[in-house]
Amino acid sequence: MPKERILIIEDDKHISKLVEYNAEKSGYDCTTVEDGEEALDVLCRQGADLIILDIMLPKMDGFEVCRVIKQNAKLRDIPIIMLTARGEEVDRIVGLELGADDYVVKPFSPRELMLRVKAVLRRGKSEEPPGDIIKRGALVIDVPRHRVTVDNKEIEFTPIEFKLLITLIERTGRIQSRDRLLSDVWDMRSDVFTRTVDTHIKRLREKLGKMGDMIETVRGLGYRWKEDAD
Repeated sequence: MPKERILIIEDDKHISKLVEYNAEKSGYDCTTVEDGEEALDVLCRQGADLIILDIMLPKMDGFEVCRVIKQNAKLRDIPIIMLTARGEEVDRIVGLELGADDYVVKPFSPRELMLRVKAVLRRGKSEEPPGDIIKRGALVIDVPRHRVTVDNKEIEFTPIEFKLLITLIERTGRIQSRDRLLSDVWDMRSDVFTRTVDTHIKRLREKLGKMGDMIETVRGLGYRWKEDAD
């Protein structure tokens, strides 16, 4: 089987070589670039299975690179792990809201980074949930085609947003704690970054419009999809 391809976007040569060494040691095929413009050129020419993206880059910062990727229909499904020295919560939230799948702060453990890479790639390979078409009121989900519509208007979702939506709907009426969602949707430990769940729930509600009200916050416990949308 061909090796999974990782694009490393990092202008610090020491860090890029460290990441590349550990990724290749873990069995991945790596390409390393130093700025966002070159990264977008490489992605358009050869694609990637996963992107490790620094924020502080020349020419285009990592946030802008992430935004451009997620707005491109051919590239938006490529998972992104942001790797950066900027560990403030607001930076993490911005990255996640732009569609990044995970966030690792420098200095980092190469072993932990590779575990994150493995977990993010595994999500994309998970089996489709049962049922070809899911209907909840005005909401219709075509599972095999990853197509979501509300009142016949199609809505774009990232792979992780789609998986979160499906998980909530499959467990209609049952409270899902943040820890449970981090484990089942992100394959992440609960102590990694629980705000990830809140950020993605906010995005789901915004994208779903009137159907966003079906995602109920249960104070102190988590979230659930209400039972009265059929």
